[in-house]
Order: sequence, then C-alpha cells, then structure tokens
Amino acid sequence: MADKLLESSAISAFCSSVATMLAAGVQTDEAVHMLSENRAESQFKRVCDKAYSHLVAGETLSESMQATEAFPAYAVEMVRVGEASGRTERVLRSLGSYYDSERRSFAKLQNAVGYPAALLCVMSIILAFTVIWILPIFSKTYDNIAGSLTNGSFSMVGVSVAIGWVALIVVLVATIAALVLWGLSHNESGRMRVAKLFEKFPATRQAMYQIALSRFTNALAAFVASGVQDEEALRQAIATVDHEALMPKLQATLTSMADLDNPRSLGQAIVENEVFEPVYGRMLLVYTRSGSTDEVLRNLSDIFFEDANAQIGAAIDSVEPALAAFLTVAVGATLIAVMLPLVGIMGSIA
Repeated sequence: MADKLLESSAISAFCSSVATMLAAGVQTDEAVHMLSENRAESQFKRVCDKAYSHLVAGETLSESMQATEAFPAYAVEMVRVGEASGRTERVLRSLGSYYDSERRSFAKLQNAVGYPAALLCVMSIILAFTVIWILPIFSKTYDNIAGSLTNGSFSMVGVSVAIGWVALIVVLVATIAALVLWGLSHNESGRMRVAKLFEKFPATRQAMYQIALSRFTNALAAFVASGVQDEEALRQAIATVDHEALMPKLQATLTSMADLDNPRSLGQAIVENEVFEPVYGRMLLVYTRSGSTDEVLRNLSDIFFEDANAQIGAAIDSVEPALAAFLTVAVGATLIAVMLPLVGIMGSIA
C-alpha cells in the first residue's frame, strides 16, 4: 500500500513524462519503468515500480494507477476515459497541466501564509526583546536616579510597559495564527481549510475565486480533450469544485445545457451564466466554433491562474508595509513613553 497520495508535482511529472514517451512510441509499461529506473528510493519510485508490475501483468494504465492507491480518483477516472476513447496521450498531457496548475496554486497559498508568518516572527522577537529586557533596564535606572521624588513623572513608565505588552501579545497571537495556517497549508485537507478562510478575507477573496475558476477550467479542458460529451464533461468538472461563489454559476450553466426546451451549447451556457468575464466568454465562443474547445479552455485556465497570482502577490506586498508600520508605531510609542520620565527628571534637576 502506498504511504499516501502523491503530491501534485509528482502526479504532474508522472502524467507528462508518460505522455511524452507514448508520443515517442514507447510502450506504456516501458515508459513507467523508465520513470523509476536509476532513481533514488522514494515514494515516487515505489509507486512507479508497483504500477509497472501491474502493467506487465496485463492490466491497463488506469488499473495500474488505481492499484498503487497513490493517485486521486479523478486522475484514474480520466485515464480510464482516455483509454476507452483512444486518447490516452492527450488525457495524460491534460492531467499533467492540471496537476501542475494545482501545484502552483498550493505553492502560492503557502507563500501567501508563510511570508506574513516570517515577518510576524521577526516582529515578535523585536518586541519581546524591547519589553522583556530594555524596559526593565530603564525602569531600574529611573528608580536608582530619582527615588520617589518625581513619582508623577514615572506614570509614563507604566504606560510604556502597557503599550509594549499589548503590542507583544497582539503580535504573538497573530504569529501563532499565521504559523498554524502555514502548517496547515502543507497537507491537502489543511490547504482546503486555509483556502476556505481566504475566500472570506477581502484581500484574497477574488484571487481564490480565480484559482477555483482556473482549476475548474483546466479540469473541463481535460474532460473535453478525452472525448467526453460537453454536458458530461461539465458535470464531471463541477465535481472538482468546492467554491461557494463559483458553484451556483456552474450549476446554473449545467441546467442551461440540460434544458430540453431550449438547450445551450457549452460556450453559450458559460457566457449566459457569467462564469467567465465577457471578453473570455467571447473567446470561448469563437474557439468552440472552430473545434478547439479544449485548447482555449487550457489557455483560459492559465490566464485565470496568472491573474490570481498577481492578486495574491499584491495582497502579500501590502502586508509588508502594514506590518512594518505596526512594528514602528509599537516600538516607537513604547520607547517614547519610556523616555518621557527622563524629561521630568531633567526638569526637576534644573
């Protein structure tokens, strides 16, 4: 039994590599064997070896992939459909593209959480050093210099300590939350929870919609390329979507295509239900008339993903100055409050 499902990057490499070798005339079993040949011991090698043993026993590629228990049901089903329609190579290429897109989505998600987490860790160290070591030094110094003669001026010391501790607690809570999210983003179930949270966050809401749209479009392209009828391809692609804002539009699109009185084509249904922006909807309609539906869907998937990347990048870029400003204000206010009693002391001396 496989340790777990392969990572998206490994699935993409497997599908793309096998597709390339099939195009070069290499037999399926030999192609899978070549993937593990001269490779260091790893889960990927074990999966390829197990798949190869089933292939040489006479099983199909989809059956071999299923036997390893290391491939998602979606990938196995897609390969099975491709084998039935004689388009295995094309389906494998589509799967390679789909899982590469998924890998990039997960990597972007990790970066979106990891970068703020790193900044918050640095902030926590700076504030902790200020509050725990620097402030007590100032307080003891004031006590030794002035005793109780200028107690009124020392009220600012208490204020500075309060400001420092409040800032430190806020930053520590934010740091812990960011580290938890970063840890969750390293496994599939955790990534889904982080994505759900980001769907509700104003700065990343639209980006998460674009990522969901990109994954849906890539899945739809893979099903269309495998020879599945448009309506069934749409139904299967919808099964890969788990986005609250996108799902109602897709369900309405499927209903439009299944309408017996006035059925719509795939392109018409997508445009009428505003799944894509108008300019992309028109692009889809033009290409579907020329029989290049899967090609335009893959191109649109890349466009949506790059758009999401740009939006997430902008959100990350906005976090750095915000955190830097908070750190500056917190530390600055704390140190100013500490220094003010010194003004009172100097006035008493004068």
